[in-house]
Amino acid sequence: MTARPLRAAVAFTVALVALSGLAYLLQQTLYARPTTMDLTPAAAGQPGQPPSAVPAAPAVPSVPSGSEAASGSDVPVIDETWLQQTSTASGVPVTALRAYARAELMAPGGCGIGWTTLAGIGWVESQHGLIGGRVLLLDGRSSEPILGPALNGVGHVMAIPATRESRRWHGDKVWDHAFGPMQFISSTWVDWQSDGDGDGVSDPNDLDDAAYAAARYLCAGERDLASAAGWTAGILSYNNARSYLDAVHVAATAYADRTR
Repeated sequence: MTARPLRAAVAFTVALVALSGLAYLLQQTLYARPTTMDLTPAAAGQPGQPPSAVPAAPAVPSVPSGSEAASGSDVPVIDETWLQQTSTASGVPVTALRAYARAELMAPGGCGIGWTTLAGIGWVESQHGLIGGRVLLLDGRSSEPILGPALNGVGHVMAIPATRESRRWHGDKVWDHAFGPMQFISSTWVDWQSDGDGDGVSDPNDLDDAAYAAARYLCAGERDLASAAGWTAGILSYNNARSYLDAVHVAATAYADRTR
């Protein structure tokens, strides 16, 4: 790599880290996910038009279902050569990329969600499970659990009491927290919990499961994420803040541009 491309790559990485850090701090105060939303600019707190839809990255290649590598499970097996090449080009760890690619292929038909959108959310929410110096293990779990702050009503944080179901994920007997690499809250996870790797368990701390759950959530209501309006509606349903929308858009677009 020459000095010029190297400087550009370093500048891109620094900018993306700074943007994701800002968005992560923002979303710490905005964990309550609305179930319905008025998407007019005034209601969404966004001046002007929604951002364009994320450019489509090349299609994810999977191993044919009749092959030995793909037998015994309904979960698609992603081509390893594509994973290695795309991981190198995008900077997304192979384990995380596999989770996002599987989720794209398993998402409801006609939704149009791409792995780049899921990677954009995964980066903003937890840097693909690596935030705070964590390591993303081969099973899709981070070396340490990822928890958001207590949703105790202090400041701009909504007050959401813990439940028996939510305590198993965060351990707080009083207040709820968002958890896992895609930062679900318990009430949302109960509705959208998914098994993205075919191990028979739905675990929000497993990026394979969390990415698939996020894809299903974003595609709800026959939403078309290939359109600008549908993509914007989906991301704002995940976190209703213009800053969050912009951060995910920048990250997802960057991943698409680097892998086309």
